[in-house]
Amino acid sequence: MKVEQVLDDLKRRFPNEPEYHQAVHEVLESIEEIYNEYPEFEAHNIVERICVPDRIFTFRINWVDDRGKVKTNMAYRVQHNNAIGPYKGGMRFHASVCPSILKFLAFEQTFKNSLTTLPMGGAKGGSDFNPKGKSSAEVMRFCQAFMLELWRQIGPETDVPAGDIGVGGREVAYMYGMYKKLARENTGTFTGKGIDFGGSLIRPEATGYGNLYFLMNMLKTRGITDLKGQVVAISGSGNVATYTAEKVLELGGKVITLSDSNGYIYDPEGIDSEKLAYVFELKNVYRGRISEYADKYGCKYVEGGRPWNEKCTIALPSATQNELNGDDAEILVKNGCIAVSEGANMPSTPEAVEVFLKNKILYGPGKAANAGGVSVSGLEMTQNSMRLSWTREEVDEKLKRIMSDIHEACVKYGTEPDGFVNYVKGANIAGFMKVAKAMMAQGVV
Repeated sequence: MKVEQVLDDLKRRFPNEPEYHQAVHEVLESIEEIYNEYPEFEAHNIVERICVPDRIFTFRINWVDDRGKVKTNMAYRVQHNNAIGPYKGGMRFHASVCPSILKFLAFEQTFKNSLTTLPMGGAKGGSDFNPKGKSSAEVMRFCQAFMLELWRQIGPETDVPAGDIGVGGREVAYMYGMYKKLARENTGTFTGKGIDFGGSLIRPEATGYGNLYFLMNMLKTRGITDLKGQVVAISGSGNVATYTAEKVLELGGKVITLSDSNGYIYDPEGIDSEKLAYVFELKNVYRGRISEYADKYGCKYVEGGRPWNEKCTIALPSATQNELNGDDAEILVKNGCIAVSEGANMPSTPEAVEVFLKNKILYGPGKAANAGGVSVSGLEMTQNSMRLSWTREEVDEKLKRIMSDIHEACVKYGTEPDGFVNYVKGANIAGFMKVAKAMMAQGVV
């Protein structure tokens, strides 16, 4: 396999999909050497089969707003690879949703799910519908219309969606309610469900908590066992960011930033538990903007900015893809940042990743560091199948074990001759090898 040749072919066949090309390039670059050690992979064309999705559903959704006006949105479901288990991946409702973004997310999800050790394939879906500013009745009607088109293509042993940006517990509940009515079954077809109807404890917290568990495993390789004295910059202010902040505080760290699509706050005194409780209320109850935090507590707010200019020792990008570029990375390193662990999917650009690796700081890529969310989704699927519920402590302990196992796999495949652990390489190779071997064993299908 020659990476540039494969990538050029994909760009020719699938033009104008930069996010997809970026994700594929990162993985292929990491696995090229080990891939070429297995001539049987090339003979069975594994690299092309693993890059191109199994299928993509594209459909229009018509729904009616509160004023009686008919609205139209586009929607998609990318079922990327099911070699190791049913398709699994979130639904995203955001104006930026397009095939390129969903293909990159589904591609990444395939390897992330492989890393969890749980039997789950990779998928992703969503719509350019934006729930912000919509009433609950409008969101419900949209979610129901979405399921009218998609319900036949998903199921507990086929494809199990979950939430993502713009899709929280409310949206999952509306979609699952409609799916249940149409399919006439009550099964674990969605994860991220409410506790009252099959959801798992700590599922909302899982991505943020898991990121911290992965970070702590990385820090231990440098002899750091807690976050006391660490200054932490976090982007985002949704579930991932807020529960990441909660766990940072629990482990003794100081959180100085949060953000949303309009800008970021910088609180040099630290966002303590009381202030964080306000953020939870602001975002989840009132669906307000993070600038309101600055108004309430009198701290700095930067409109249109990102928090990476602020001095910190640990950075946790937890908002969206490509939010941290090469210049941001240079500033972080210059300011003494020792670790970056990604709570979002592919939040660092290739230039930023290059800076982190060149300076040999601890860098946890999203497919490893943010796998906690889908891991607990997998545990939710297990609980649904067994018709039982585990306690919060049981789920949390299983999550810690999974994140530790992911870290061990990254160390196994990513340790370089000088002892530095390249977690990008380690995560990509570990995730790829499991999927590739499963595909080989199952023949050409």
